[in-house]
Amino acid sequence: MTASVEWLNDWDRIAAAAGDTLDRARQPRLFDRLDWYRLMGEHLYPGDPPSVLHLSDGASASWLFLVDDGSRRGLALSKWYGLSWRPVVDEGYLDILLRFAAKRHDHLVLQPLDARETTRLESALGRSGWQTFCDRVSTNWTIDVAGKSFADYWRERPGQLRSTAARRMRRYPLGIRIHRVFDEAAWLDYEAIYADSWKPDEGSMPFLRALAEQEGAAGTLRLGIASDDQGRAIAAQLWLVENGIATIHKLAHREGAKHISPGTILSHAMFRAAIDEDHVEHIDFGLGNESYKAEWMDTANPIYRIDAYRPDSLRGLAGIGRERAARLVRRLRGR
Repeated sequence: MTASVEWLNDWDRIAAAAGDTLDRARQPRLFDRLDWYRLMGEHLYPGDPPSVLHLSDGASASWLFLVDDGSRRGLALSKWYGLSWRPVVDEGYLDILLRFAAKRHDHLVLQPLDARETTRLESALGRSGWQTFCDRVSTNWTIDVAGKSFADYWRERPGQLRSTAARRMRRYPLGIRIHRVFDEAAWLDYEAIYADSWKPDEGSMPFLRALAEQEGAAGTLRLGIASDDQGRAIAAQLWLVENGIATIHKLAHREGAKHISPGTILSHAMFRAAIDEDHVEHIDFGLGNESYKAEWMDTANPIYRIDAYRPDSLRGLAGIGRERAARLVRRLRGR
């Protein structure tokens, strides 16, 4: 069967080519859907056009979602909100897409990648003529809770966490609401809490709101808000629950309320709801190796970045030289 490959640089054209193949009903993972990529492209890369490879053989479609930064460098269409990235591809066509990518890009930056995807892409890039360099860039904490009640899960947590949570909940009985559809007042509480927290400035609050609205309409949103005895919202968490997986996207609490441990109290309620009400089998704490995540999770998964260069282009050769020099310097400093 003959396959055709095209570059697409406009979201409306991408949507027309995709039809329903990248819709929720066809793609169980949020990060493989057109809605996700389009939200990211329009909110997080407003000045950079998408650089999307589409391959169709009449029976299936494969996709490589990149962003063109204007210097013949293709970036995986994923920023700090994207917890994982991968080509949406029929396995037999991955090499073809990567060879076509070399027609427009001398350098590919692919991240965040789990270990399995890293191995797959390094092999495919090598077969397709790219020179690759791989670095660990983050950690993804997860836990499997299939067949467990919240009581089972909680019994397995560290004693210090259980003791802290019990003391704080007795002393500070917070009001907790978990919103499963988008609620304007709750979202304004989330924004106010985040602005008053220890967190850095949000990369794109409009992106997060659009995501919350989209997932609220789909029924996957879990926006938790904890309020003190005066009714003031002091902690918030944004989770998405779908297909047996709960993903923790954002969490924050007011700096002035940290003595209450409102994040711990709210997390206790969110985990209970996910396990006992939504009956999830897996919980994903997103990217980052913050120490508190180890108390709630049990598995630390490495996350990688691949830089791939074309050795048959001047820009690619220069990049290969820089990578090798940087690695040599690190080895020498490590002696």
